[in-house]
Amino acid sequence: MICSDRLHLCIRLSFPTRKQAAPVKSCVFEHPNSGGCKVKNGKLYLATFAAVLGPLSFGSVLGYSSPAIPELSTITDPRLQLDKEEASWFGSIVTIGAAIGGLLGGWMVDKIGRKLSLMFCSIPYIFGFTIIIAAQNVWMLYLGRVLTGLASGVTSLVVPLYISEMAHERVRGAMGSCVQLMVVTGIMGVYIAGLSLDWRWLAICCSIPPTLMMVFMCFMPETPRFLLSQGKRREAEEALRFLRGPDAPAEWECARIEDASDDQGGSFGMADLKDPGVYKPLGVGIMLMLFQQLTGINAIMFYAETIFEKANFKNSNVATVVVAATQVVFTAVAALVMDRAGRKLLLILSGVFMCLSTAAFGVYFKLSSETHGNSSGLFLVESPLAQNPASDLSWLALSSMGFFITGFSLGWGPIPWLVMSEIFPTRVKGFASSVCVLTNWGSAFVITKTFQNLMDLLTSAGTFWLFSGCCALNIVFTIIFVPETKGKTLEQIQARFKGTPEQLSYNRPT
Repeated sequence: MICSDRLHLCIRLSFPTRKQAAPVKSCVFEHPNSGGCKVKNGKLYLATFAAVLGPLSFGSVLGYSSPAIPELSTITDPRLQLDKEEASWFGSIVTIGAAIGGLLGGWMVDKIGRKLSLMFCSIPYIFGFTIIIAAQNVWMLYLGRVLTGLASGVTSLVVPLYISEMAHERVRGAMGSCVQLMVVTGIMGVYIAGLSLDWRWLAICCSIPPTLMMVFMCFMPETPRFLLSQGKRREAEEALRFLRGPDAPAEWECARIEDASDDQGGSFGMADLKDPGVYKPLGVGIMLMLFQQLTGINAIMFYAETIFEKANFKNSNVATVVVAATQVVFTAVAALVMDRAGRKLLLILSGVFMCLSTAAFGVYFKLSSETHGNSSGLFLVESPLAQNPASDLSWLALSSMGFFITGFSLGWGPIPWLVMSEIFPTRVKGFASSVCVLTNWGSAFVITKTFQNLMDLLTSAGTFWLFSGCCALNIVFTIIFVPETKGKTLEQIQARFKGTPEQLSYNRPT
């Protein structure tokens, strides 16, 4: 059998009497231009596992404050005891480090590559948790949190890029969704461990995933696209054979990537911001990150424990584990259906779920406040949840929270990070991704720190209705501006923004 394209000719002999080998489970599809070459995903899954140890570490950083703060607030050592304001900073200072890490990660991925960036970001994870373990005062706790936040910012940028540039279009959605899946798994793991471990032993456990990531990444390849951007064609072909199997058309795939790179031009300059192939995906990426924070996810998490308590679920620590487990389950569901349902449909369904559930939360707060004599319902001196609302309303709060977490986990949790890794040309990925990560973490910090002020200004009901309105806006934004990237190569996605033909000939048998 002979198969050819304009750059390469591969000749294969096949005999009709030859017994066909049993299909290998890791072979998921036959590439249309591969002349029958099977693509094997076994080592791609291995590389993805090594990379997502970073998001697992990231999740442990996010979840660490929940079990640690109550213990540090009552600790007998006055040098480490946190008051209310210090506890707030202990939880939120991570977002400042992560915003800085997003900027640093954008520079690192362009200068030293995706693989080395991942390996290096494990260092501040380990140092940060080591400083927390050895902390003798509050400032050491802060420093440890900033360092782990810095590593989290780098991780949130680099891992989605690494996976999207390794994976082929048939499994890229599922692999990319593993980023958020491992984040929520890390959060749940810390919540569960926090039920029995003190804050120092918990920090020791949290330092294990980044250590494993550094070791495993030593044996994983750099992404083929980065190697080709550095003129290392032979290394790129070797990386592709590692990721796709020895029979995969590595030369053909390298030629396709090189052709697209030639069309895109060389290195990034500020003049490129006038290019629709740059400013359009950049606008989409920024808005996705902003809308993710404007869904009200932090507000729901803020109220989660209290909502469970008012529903007669007395053990609030177990309640947080239940919430985290719900996130894990439905993020896993999203990963399984991502490459079938598509990104856009899941974003829309997710937005509808969150719009309705936050509106219901607003109704809950409104009815709760009226139950306690505030007939105007316009102003609340205290959070209504602190005033023992009628028990017959607890079902509304519980169901609203359940629907919201389900909706967020199915779409607006994992997909913005996945789409960010898919839509940017190689030459601008570092800059554009760092802007998106900075937007996400910066808005997370602002919303978290100003949330109580917003509650005082608009009341609890008004605040959640505002979040509901933002969820309605993100549905409209998704329908109009977000492209469907399911089943498309990265080059086809980028050609769509640029307004050029999507090089369909690369996908047709010759």
